[in-house]
Amino acid sequence: MSKGQHLKELMQADGMVVAPGAYDGMTAKLIQQADFSCVYMTGGGTSSGYGYPDYGLLTMSEMVENAGRIADAVDLPVISDADNGYGNELNVFRTVRAFEKAGVAAVHIEDQVFPKRCGHLDDKELVSLDDYLAKIRAAVDARRGPDFQIIARTDSRAKLGFSEAVRRCNAALQAGADVAFLEAPQTIEEVRAVPKEVAGPCLLNIVRGGKTPEVSFAEAKEMGYGISIVPGLLFIQVIGACEQALVAMKAEGRHPVPLADLSPADAFARVGAAEWDPRRKQYRAARPRAAE
Repeated sequence: MSKGQHLKELMQADGMVVAPGAYDGMTAKLIQQADFSCVYMTGGGTSSGYGYPDYGLLTMSEMVENAGRIADAVDLPVISDADNGYGNELNVFRTVRAFEKAGVAAVHIEDQVFPKRCGHLDDKELVSLDDYLAKIRAAVDARRGPDFQIIARTDSRAKLGFSEAVRRCNAALQAGADVAFLEAPQTIEEVRAVPKEVAGPCLLNIVRGGKTPEVSFAEAKEMGYGISIVPGLLFIQVIGACEQALVAMKAEGRHPVPLADLSPADAFARVGAAEWDPRRKQYRAARPRAAE
């Protein structure tokens, strides 16, 4: 089964897929070990991992490389941020081919100009609807397998209003997108209205402290969303944990007790040591007999 088909079956079976955000192979493995069914490669977390804010500073190849590492680390389908496709419809075509080859199940393409900004920041600029739909058509045409999912994201709510954001979602679905992603609805009424007014599966972005009111996963599922992503949980948690540990080390003058008090062996077990250890014995066990 392809990863895209796996994602589609999860949406049909579970009603709503919850995808925590990973920014590297380790966080992806932790998501799988926590028994979630899907991983989201967060663009903001990926940018932060490079030491940059989510201002569209990474290139397509850097994003694809990270998405490939994450997809290779887990058996789960991976949904990836593909920003605005890194250019016009021709760039989008190449972008989709590259992400699909990297092994992810789905990407989302947005209607911001390049460089873009995080969807929960101010001062975003948009491309025209015609340019946006050209990108969506290119993305749909570029995929080699029919199960690779194209998620159409619009950031138009902030500048053009909720009605225009709904219109762009529906237009993108008519252009062939599989899922609509209306970024940053600003009231709980808007959050409820999206699955009712958009004629297709919808994705909800859950960002603590962002522009969208927080809802529980049960509430989002009841509203009719097919996917909920949680991009910032792990990378923001890591910021807090690292700052706490560094402050403690400076204050105590010694190695502090970490939040996860793991030995080196226990830590490596979280990233697959048990899979690698037997291989050395396996490859060393059978030795060819010396010629007589």
